[in-house]
Amino acid sequence: MELFGFVWDNVVPFVFVLSVLVFVHEMGHYWVARRSGVRVDVFSIGFGPEIYGWNDKAGTRWKISAIPLGGYVKMFGEADSMSDDEGDERPLTDAEKKVSFAHKGLLQRIAIVAAGPIANFAFAIVLFAGIFGISGSPRLLPFVATVQSDSAAERAGLLPGDEILRVGDETIHSFDDLRRIISGKPGVPIQIVVARDGGERNLTATPVVHKVSGADGQEREVGLLGVAADSSKVEYVRFGPAEAVWKSVEVTISMSGRILEYLGQII
Repeated sequence: MELFGFVWDNVVPFVFVLSVLVFVHEMGHYWVARRSGVRVDVFSIGFGPEIYGWNDKAGTRWKISAIPLGGYVKMFGEADSMSDDEGDERPLTDAEKKVSFAHKGLLQRIAIVAAGPIANFAFAIVLFAGIFGISGSPRLLPFVATVQSDSAAERAGLLPGDEILRVGDETIHSFDDLRRIISGKPGVPIQIVVARDGGERNLTATPVVHKVSGADGQEREVGLLGVAADSSKVEYVRFGPAEAVWKSVEVTISMSGRILEYLGQII
């Protein structure tokens, strides 16, 4: 029963999400290939033996295969599709050349190859835009959950439960606002206005100077206050269609950049 629960809670969602991403990716290849006049022999979700499949009017075999860890689109004109029954490469007829991937122009082949990852990026943007427009984007509110001992926050008199309203002349709408401002003020005394016990308190804090290494290897100074956010204090901000699309593009680019940065660090 424990094994079944693990499979249902972890393996099934992983396979489902991966299959959706693979389908979108391969559909990008397929869609551009068909519009470039290339014959697509197979569109497979998964590898290995076929579990279920059918042929469409264009002659493409659509199938679901036994190993759900990827997928592929097999186009006519690729190396293994230009062989005869004995495995020897054979010359193509004029009719076959018209639908062959290998006989398309360079720009068409580039477009077909690039269409897969482009489809994934477009899918991510559409998905994020839908979430931001329907459910909203989560925003962590500037409530203090804990105060580190011997920190700038403790010395300033901040307490758990405080809501930070303003830092200097800037109104604080989210914990990210607080983090951004404090990070840019290392060692600089700043005025902080908090809401506490139904009233407002004026405090003065001097963020601790902390050195960090950037992606370029250069050290820089950032300010630390020494508070943790209250993860239960979250609000969801819904956006209009245009703003939701713009924000989804920003998030997609930001996440892609972080992934590349992490890969670079691993290497």
